[in-house]
Amino acid sequence: MTLNQDFHVLIIDDGSPDGTASIVRSLFNTYPGKLFLEERQGKLGLGTAYIHGFRWAIEKEYRFVFEMDADFSHDPKDLQRLYIACKNTAGVAIGSRYVKGGNFENWPADRILLSKGGSLYTRLITWMPVKDPTAGFVCYSREVLEAINLSAIEFSGYAFQIEMKYAAWKLGFKIVEVPITFRDRKLGDSKMNKGIVKEGIIGVLRLRWHSLFKNYRNKVQNTDYFNSSSASFSSKAVALERE
Repeated sequence: MTLNQDFHVLIIDDGSPDGTASIVRSLFNTYPGKLFLEERQGKLGLGTAYIHGFRWAIEKEYRFVFEMDADFSHDPKDLQRLYIACKNTAGVAIGSRYVKGGNFENWPADRILLSKGGSLYTRLITWMPVKDPTAGFVCYSREVLEAINLSAIEFSGYAFQIEMKYAAWKLGFKIVEVPITFRDRKLGDSKMNKGIVKEGIIGVLRLRWHSLFKNYRNKVQNTDYFNSSSASFSSKAVALERE
């Protein structure tokens, strides 16, 4: 909470058994008007949590919206760099492990192989010019989130990260990658499993198929946004964290 910009934090909690919601509520008085909590019942998936947060941020009229992990794998100090990149040059700014200057620390070799392989596979199939398409540290401008029909985003697991970037790219928004160092979590367990890997493999093929034969751009564009001749934006920013 000591960053230069007036960042606000929204935590999406799906009934976490570790008492996340209670801890967040205990901090409301410490960070009045800057810390927010949205609680949902049951495990509804990574993608639906982010979309819930995106819609919350749009309703509250934030101008820039970030998604990031809440386990310090993503350094909060990098929020400022993503904000500047998104504000100055792009609709989407990605905290990237795989551009020059990007790196990772304390990550197991099998996860590195899976991540790099997944990124290469995604680029080869989709032709999307993003070196870290599975990255979960991202800044979206309000324009991008309003332009995307969030109800049409198909995937709720980690393929969600790929599809959001793909949708923004297909709608013509500029994407930039900002080098970051990804640090493996010190506490807790990874949620990666065979089902997530399968969704990613099949999901990328589905994205390409829809793009070639079913006009994916029309599917994911918010027609109300594109039909609107004007839009009003506030100058706030919010960081979305998911436990």
